Amino acid sequence: MNYPPVNTADLVHRLEPPSSPCNVVIDADAYNEIDDQFAIIHALLSDRINVEAIYAAPFHNERRSTGGPGDGMEMSFHEIGRLLEMLPIDYTGAVARGSEQFMCCPEQPVQSPAADHLIERAHADNGSTLYILALGALTNVASALVKEPSITTRVTVVTLGGSPYESGHYQDFNFCQDIHAARVIFDSGVAVVHIPGYFVSEALRTTEPELAKYVKGSGQVGDYLYSLYSNWVPDEPGRSKAMWDLAPGGYLIDPGWTQSHLTQSPILNDHYRYGHDLTRHPVRVVTRVDRDRIFSDFFELLRKFK
Repeated sequence: MNYPPVNTADLVHRLEPPSSPCNVVIDADAYNEIDDQFAIIHALLSDRINVEAIYAAPFHNERRSTGGPGDGMEMSFHEIGRLLEMLPIDYTGAVARGSEQFMCCPEQPVQSPAADHLIERAHADNGSTLYILALGALTNVASALVKEPSITTRVTVVTLGGSPYESGHYQDFNFCQDIHAARVIFDSGVAVVHIPGYFVSEALRTTEPELAKYVKGSGQVGDYLYSLYSNWVPDEPGRSKAMWDLAPGGYLIDPGWTQSHLTQSPILNDHYRYGHDLTRHPVRVVTRVDRDRIFSDFFELLRKFK
């Protein structure tokens, strides 16, 4: 692909943690699990994030009995609609369907309303970076970059998946659902803030008693989020659930809730192994999230708007 040459100084600038409210689009496989719903609500209620659009990302898994990635995308689209109906504030942004299949190769985009809308928004936000909260498979985002490579210099992708680089592997649901799309994100030179799942956002664990106290009773949306958790997670002693997808929004709301540094973009090799090349362009990798501060902010916002 003919992506624009990487201007390292400009890329490093776009990888600086945000110091003011951000313009954001959310790309989420919202019905794949239950943490997307928490992340979407957190972003929509925060005054540090201006959500311009929400896209339904494809997914395919046995627990949701999907017939394929397009089926998962459609489930996610309808779940986003359910969340917005319960939202205690007005949302005026767009909602768009995403890809109905995964990429067949890194050079071939998958057409979708989400990819087209992302291209439009990236070109419209002149003078400011458009942040993409990528909470699922990266098909929609990568397809937009392949279809219109010029937007690589206009957006910053905050993506979630894989393990820390020192672990040696990136085997993870988000990346492995569409490895071609993941490679586009890390190879294209677009600004990437990478939040590993295992050992990093995995720290964002909560329990049924905590949600019963701080989420249940916080309006219609709070009761819905509590019911999602209680129906998804078995009631067993000591059981908790990682709410992975709260991490990207937490990074944008207050980067001080995370620790991160710049390093070379990893190479996503075969067999789910990271490769490294010191000549590669930089990415920002998050190494720690402050679980308590992210959840505290989330609970406070739910109470504020109930």
